Amino acid sequence: MIRKAKRLAKKALGWPEIDFSRYMYASPTPPDGLLDVPLGRYFWENEGRVIDKWLHYFERYERHFAPYRGRPGLRFLEIGVQNGGSQAMWREYFGPEAVIYGIDIDPRCAELDGEMGQVRIGSQDDPAFLRKVVEEMGGIDVVLDDGSHRSDHIRTSFRTLFPLMADGGSYMIEDLHSVYWPQWKGGYRTRRNFMSDIADLIDDMHEPYHLKGRLNPSCSEDLAGVHVYDSIAVLEKKAHAAPRRTSRGRTEIATSGFAQSAPSDLERTNCATSRKSASTAR
Repeated sequence: MIRKAKRLAKKALGWPEIDFSRYMYASPTPPDGLLDVPLGRYFWENEGRVIDKWLHYFERYERHFAPYRGRPGLRFLEIGVQNGGSQAMWREYFGPEAVIYGIDIDPRCAELDGEMGQVRIGSQDDPAFLRKVVEEMGGIDVVLDDGSHRSDHIRTSFRTLFPLMADGGSYMIEDLHSVYWPQWKGGYRTRRNFMSDIADLIDDMHEPYHLKGRLNPSCSEDLAGVHVYDSIAVLEKKAHAAPRRTSRGRTEIATSGFAQSAPSDLERTNCATSRKSASTAR
């Protein structure tokens, strides 16, 4: 009876029927390969402020953040400070010259300000607050969203910060498994799930080929790449020219008519106009 009541309570709150305890890593020895990754080693050997991470994240951090390591004046913003342990990890990783800021809605995090970076108290769902922090930082190069994990908050932060991010920057969002939970303003295969925003951005990247206009031009015009992993998405920003195609060589035995003709300006204008109302509604 008690188990049934708990299941009903979870259902009412929008929690999935998942036993999360089975994902806890209890071994006293690190999993294979973790210590080969600098951030993974730091995490495993950490005896300072607590860091709470899924173990498969560290390989993704290394893949996407390594190019920024040791870059003088790097501007890194972490959404979600919690215990401050990750901010210490990022300071160790990016170096003493990096500009590291963290934001959190919990006022208790203010005591961490100035310890390993700057901490500002406010909501990731507040565009004015986010813009003020970016102004104080002098711009941003890398963003890591480890905040509330609510789809609506993730969306607000991304739409505010990505246009402000410097060319060549990376925007990582983690713990995206939460977007499938109704309590986190998401749901499986629903429009409010942030994964649907990612799908829209991928469509926007390919706008030259479908001619339906862009749903989110402020974020997609300089979107250079989208990487999706288990519970993580990385969106890269870099200005780029329109795609071009050509052929090289002398001998040809077959000619393809695929994608030979470019759309006319009139076709592009008509398609963009027809989609404008849909873009505005979102």
